[in-house]
Amino acid sequence: MNNPFEVLGLKSTADADEVRSAYRTLVRKCHPDRFLDADERKAAHEKMVALNLAYEEAMRLAVPHRAQAYTRELAADDAKQLARKMLRQQSPESALRQLLRADHKDAEWYYLQGYILMELRQYETAHQSYREAVRRDPENIEYRRGALDAAVAMKKAKTVSGRIREMFRKK
Repeated sequence: MNNPFEVLGLKSTADADEVRSAYRTLVRKCHPDRFLDADERKAAHEKMVALNLAYEEAMRLAVPHRAQAYTRELAADDAKQLARKMLRQQSPESALRQLLRADHKDAEWYYLQGYILMELRQYETAHQSYREAVRRDPENIEYRRGALDAAVAMKKAKTVSGRIREMFRKK
């Protein structure tokens, strides 16, 4: 991820109030519900994911004492468990935030990240995550299947019929 303050259009010395204000302004400008065109909605959704992650990180850096309780690093197994819980609650963005709190990354971590990114329809990034999971554990068929599914989704998303399907799926 880029510097979270740059994503929010702030200097790295910004305080929590400035971070909150910049975040809210940007959210109002790029919220996916503001766009009718499928490509614009998709770009706005990806921007929202980036904004949410930048906001979390900027708040952690801007308010260190509060951040320890809110975004502290977790053992990888705990972070993965929380991410799965957020997925069951149909909240993939929250799942990704929880997963990113892991103190280390293993093959399962990359697989789970790929799964979450597929839910967010970020197929290229999901494919990269799945490929890293496969690289770390080449014998795991589930990881290979995820990489294949992401590759197929990338190709489908680039076709006209895939864009039409995506447009109707969001309505």
